[in-house]
Order: sequence, then structure tokens, then C-alpha cells
Amino acid sequence: MAQGIRDRVAIVGMGCTRFGELWDKGPEDLLVEAVTEALADAGIGPEKVDAYWLGTLSSGNSGLTLSVPLKTRYKPVTRVENFCATGSEAFRNAAYAVAAGVYDVVVAVGVEKLKDSGYSGLVANLDAADRTGPNLTAPAAFALLAPAYFAKYGLDPRHGKEVLARIAWKNHKNGALNPRAQYQKEVPMDVILKAPMVAEPLGVYDCSGVADGAAAAVIVRAEDARRFRPDPVYVKAMAVAAGPGHGGLHQDYDFTTIRENVHAAQEAYRQAGITDPRRQLDLAEVHDCFTPTELILYEDLGFSERGKGWQDALSGVFDLGGELPVNPDGGLKSFGHPVGASGLRMMYEVYLQLQGRAGERQIPGARLGLTHNLGGLPWQSVAFVSILGREPGAP
Repeated sequence: MAQGIRDRVAIVGMGCTRFGELWDKGPEDLLVEAVTEALADAGIGPEKVDAYWLGTLSSGNSGLTLSVPLKTRYKPVTRVENFCATGSEAFRNAAYAVAAGVYDVVVAVGVEKLKDSGYSGLVANLDAADRTGPNLTAPAAFALLAPAYFAKYGLDPRHGKEVLARIAWKNHKNGALNPRAQYQKEVPMDVILKAPMVAEPLGVYDCSGVADGAAAAVIVRAEDARRFRPDPVYVKAMAVAAGPGHGGLHQDYDFTTIRENVHAAQEAYRQAGITDPRRQLDLAEVHDCFTPTELILYEDLGFSERGKGWQDALSGVFDLGGELPVNPDGGLKSFGHPVGASGLRMMYEVYLQLQGRAGERQIPGARLGLTHNLGGLPWQSVAFVSILGREPGAP
């Protein structure tokens, strides 16, 4: 059984660009901005970095994407990709390299430049090689979760739509407190409910924004961390689950769960020693690509009992001042979703919260946070879960 790297590495610096429609910047500008901020936050110069890991889905094809704009002086750069979990994958591989003793100081960075690339969230590009798979857009694929959940747990479609709108309302309310978010404005419930339809029952406000952006982290061994700063953030657990496509092959898949989420969460909780995530975690950043995804994540990640997540959403359990705040920075819904950067952006928010530097959206006394990053479609995906903590030792 995998042992994990609990408390063996720590984050000592992070940077994140503003996300949004950044027409005047290319991926090279975004990479330089995020990495420069992360190094300054760690109090070091680029000469101290031993190696880099770069995550991007479509904004570059090799380590040269990073080494040329940053002038990294022949240091190793590894480019990784894992659908929308790409940023988390860059972090995971970089952290393992430090834990293995190969390097002392590494940087993980994720970037995506989408807005002038021709990319659209309404492109269907995951068809099977033999042309027998469903050729759905991402909104259409994730929209299938909503009616399945409503039917299984007895919500009429109108009530279910209000639950989804409540999730969008929460994330826009949080994003209004975030100066780096793509959308920094609260949106009233009636506006969300009346928004133009994208894929029934998902309206415009049920869908995350396509955005440009980058985020970066400086990672060192845990025993070295306080040489860099007095408040490092420790990696308690990391787990990735890549599914076998079960949901697309078997009639028993009912679209009210994403199995990869459950497997990744259970493994991360085991590594970190978490037995009651709702009580032990202080915040969670989850992959709310669409509102029904966040709804089922409440249950897949063990925050709510099966069939009770919608009630918890309506009662404010996951609000910024609730029992377990989810997406305090606005999530993908409000912060935006530059694919390769999103996983590291989630860690950036947890990092700030654990250090007490999250400004108006600060969660008092936060000491343990979760990030969840998802790539693919409900019936076949890759899921990543990390647990980050303020203190070494017990979770």
C-alpha cells in the first residue's frame, strides 16, 4: 500500500495571476508573472531553483514553453498534462521529486492561454477512437448529473434548479471578495434562474468561465521550510485516481457520483489520517466546472451524506461563514478556469487561508484544507485530491 509523503515537503512560496480574458498577455507573460511572484514570496531568486514542472493542456508542447521566457539556464523542465487536473499533476510530480531527495528546491507551475486560441467550452473533442462514444460538449455531459440526482433523491426539476442556482450564487458571492477572480460581482438568484440555457437544465451561470491565467508554487523539504519563511504550508496527502471508464460501459452507472472522486478522496484521507472530513477540514477548494458537479462532490468527498448534499447547500453549510466553506475564492465558477492553472490556483487559496492572508474572505483559524481537481467526463475521468496543513504532525 502506498505510504504517501505526509509532512515530508512544504510550500514556501506561491504566485497567481489574475484570471480572465487577458487579451494583452501570452502564456509566456503569465508564466513569468506567476513564477516571479512565487519566488519573491519564498524570498529566493531563480538561481536557487533546481528544477521546474510545467502543467498545460494546450498552451505549449515541451519544457521550452517555460525555459525560454524564464531563461532557466539549462535547468530541467518537465511538462505534464492530465486534462483539467493538469496543474495538480505538475504539483504532485514536483513534490515527489523533493520527497525522493532528488532536488532541494523546485517550482511547479500551471498555465493556460485560451481566450484567443479558438478554444471554447462548447467544443466536443473526447469522442472514442472507434467513433462509438457519445460526442457531447462538456456542459452537455455534466448536465446529465442534474436530472439523475433530482430523480434519485426526490427533487422536482424546479426545486433542483434552485439548488444549483444557490451553488452558483454562493461562488459568485465569494468571488466578489477576490481581486484576482475573473468575475468579481455578486449575481442575484433570480438572474441566475432566468439566465439563457446552455445545456438543459444548466444556464449560463451554472457553467465556469473559460479564462487565461497561471499559478505557481515553490516546494522544499519540510525540515528546510522554516529557513525560507515562518509559516510554510505542509503537504499532508496527495492522491490521483484514473478511472477505467466504468460509467461508460455498465448500465449500473446512475450519474449521481463520479467514482474517481471517491477513490481519490478515500486515499488522501487515509494518508492524512482524516476520518471525518466535514468536521476536520476548515475549507475545501473543489472542481465546480458546473454546478451539479459541486453538488455531487459534497457527497463524493464525504462532506454530506448521500442524498443530503442539496439540503446542506440550501442551509448554508458550504457558505463562507458556514460549517465547511467550499470554494471561498469563488471556485472555477467565479475565479475562472484556465485549465492547466486551476489545480495550482486551488492550492494558492488554501495556502493563503492557512497563513491568514486571504483578506475579506479569510476563514478564522484555518489550519487544514482540501483541494479537488477533476479532468474528463462523469463516466471516465481523472481525479486529484490533496490535503494541506498549517502544522506538521497531526491533521
